[in-house]
Amino acid sequence: MRTPTSDDASGRLDPLNGEHSGVFSPELGEFSNREQRAGQATDTETKTGTTTVGLKTSEGVVLATDMRASLGHMVSSKDVQKVEEIHPTGALTIAGSVSAAQSLISSIRAEVRLYEARRGEDMSMQALSTLLGNFLRSGAFYIVQPILGGVDEEGAHIYSIDPAGSILEEEYTVTGSGSQYALGVLEQEYDDDLTIEEAKTVAARAIESAVERDLASGNGINVAVVTDEGVEITKHKDFEEIL
Repeated sequence: MRTPTSDDASGRLDPLNGEHSGVFSPELGEFSNREQRAGQATDTETKTGTTTVGLKTSEGVVLATDMRASLGHMVSSKDVQKVEEIHPTGALTIAGSVSAAQSLISSIRAEVRLYEARRGEDMSMQALSTLLGNFLRSGAFYIVQPILGGVDEEGAHIYSIDPAGSILEEEYTVTGSGSQYALGVLEQEYDDDLTIEEAKTVAARAIESAVERDLASGNGINVAVVTDEGVEITKHKDFEEIL
């Protein structure tokens, strides 16, 4: 995540010439040049060294990620949890800038608690996905590409959310540098009738396929199972434990 420089700040007070239209801009949480920043993102900048997958089933959703953090061509950590609970029945995978992802997760958790305290009701997955998209569109979390999975009164949901804030609801989706390898497995093995246990196996095979060929993915697998009863996240260094 790039720290804004003095050139980014366009919300300074105007000279005392009677023009005060910019006094209250930019709005809190927004970068004034967010559209320009999004437009400047190249394929190189948006590539993320990880593999994350999400699958929807009739019983809930399964999210899975590898456990490697990379720094250029170096493995900076071999034990990273890339999926986090952000809602009592919702979880988020992270791909991209680590600091931005950590900040996004903290902010989303706070907003969910605030929303539910004010309204006295659970936040729907549609509302949560919209909130995530708004956060990413602000430009403050440049650059993160999450997968949101959760369960609400309408059932199970998987959302693919890109760094510019677009939101797509999917049956299954992938992010990260190992996406092409994982997606090939999902295309062949995903089915609407998968059980949670079957979905865990398919997700693990997808991550394992990426780990075999993508240098930035590896060192094990995190699996999150989300149902109407809550979120359960497990860690496996050996794929055989889940396959």
